[in-house]
Amino acid sequence: MAKGNRVATMNLLQSAARLSRTALASRLVGHGLYPGQDQIMLALAEEDGQTPGRLATRLGVRPPTITKTINRLQSQGFLDKQASERDGRQAHVFLTESGRDAIKTIEKSVRKTQKLALKGLDKKEQKTLTKLLQRVEANLSDAEYVEADEGPEEETPIAAE
Repeated sequence: MAKGNRVATMNLLQSAARLSRTALASRLVGHGLYPGQDQIMLALAEEDGQTPGRLATRLGVRPPTITKTINRLQSQGFLDKQASERDGRQAHVFLTESGRDAIKTIEKSVRKTQKLALKGLDKKEQKTLTKLLQRVEANLSDAEYVEADEGPEEETPIAAE
């Protein structure tokens, strides 16, 4: 693939990701939820009682970020923290009744955003897109850091503006 096509593809991928996050965030803010909060709540809906550290690892964010978001969700009444029975230094995070009720709203907002994003794509195209995005995700997950000695064929870093 030509260099210009790779750049255009990455720009489109980044733009689509940004627009999908923005569309979902605009749906959720009307329900009192802010960007990133939905991911924590959905992770807890799958497995309630996780530690902040486990949530951070699972969601690929830093522990201070998750702690701040958990505290905000707790003050909003969606989550509750409880000290671990085994280790007093650890806390476990649980959905409250209000948090469990909000899961339905989050899931509905996600479905509406998915429907909008995939509008005009038939089932085969959606399946192909999913496979391609899974491959891109796997590629990026496997390559945490670009090797410094990859050679001149690689893109040059963008200069600070």
